[in-house]
Amino acid sequence: MIATEQTLENLTLTINQEIHVKAPMDVTFAALLEQLGPGNETPDGKSLNMKIEAWPGGRWYRDMGEGNGHFWANVKAIMRPTLLEFAGPLFASFPMVSNVQYRLSEVNGGTLITFRHTALGFVPEEQKAGMNKGWASMNERVRRHAEAG
Repeated sequence: MIATEQTLENLTLTINQEIHVKAPMDVTFAALLEQLGPGNETPDGKSLNMKIEAWPGGRWYRDMGEGNGHFWANVKAIMRPTLLEFAGPLFASFPMVSNVQYRLSEVNGGTLITFRHTALGFVPEEQKAGMNKGWASMNERVRRHAEAG
């Protein structure tokens, strides 16, 4: 087995996205909670059974029933309707800690969501490659849900 030298560059991850939503901030924030929580699903439409306890210290987790599931993060900060922030391992089955921020601001014609996911840990390259795409898909569902709402 060849060991890969661990550097700060390959131990960190940063994803930034901006999502323009044609809906008011309060509607967009509600759609964000819905899509990250009970409305969260796989690309083929299967529910992930996600739950968000929407208060500081609350959990964001996948409930698989009968006491089974996956802990994703804790709510680090929530300030309706402008900020939702998480800290935790998210979906990782490897040593990683993440900070996920959704900052909402009012703009002409609706809401701007500024999304940032930063992480530190041993994230395999194939996982890094899929994260940006996964967040983009999630954030697109939030936009569509808010605009339909």
